[in-house]
Amino acid sequence: MTAFDLTPPSDAQRQALSAGLSDEERRVLLQHGTEAPFCGVFLDNKLDGVYTCRYCGLPLFRSNAKFDSGTGWPSFFAPYAGEHVRTVRDTSYGMIREEIVCARCGSHLGHVFPDGPPPTGERHCLNSVSLAFTRQGQALPDPLRRGGAESGVAD
Repeated sequence: MTAFDLTPPSDAQRQALSAGLSDEERRVLLQHGTEAPFCGVFLDNKLDGVYTCRYCGLPLFRSNAKFDSGTGWPSFFAPYAGEHVRTVRDTSYGMIREEIVCARCGSHLGHVFPDGPPPTGERHCLNSVSLAFTRQGQALPDPLRRGGAESGVAD
């Protein structure tokens, strides 16, 4: 069980969070868009830390689970905690895929595929624009002002 509060943001919190998004962030996070490959800010990030949801701040993936998939998007073989991401069947564009969304706010993150490396065999292929990054030892974001685990530091 996670120490983070997974209660969805209130309508007022969603309005405040949405107001701080760029057009591209809004298109990807809220309208299930995809950023162009090989252009995301986190594609080549090699720093130690935690990738969080750009919208609500929930920790999603650790840097030690990141790998170079060659696909043009940041890829991870396992989430920060299984409860922090959900999958939704995506049948858009004539394909059947598993969309990854933030378990707390429902924001679109990317897709998961069964062609990743050990130990999970999964490739969580994410949009950089859906993420924020906190370096190891720095305070995690807490845009919902929940305190508790949210006021901790990236491990």
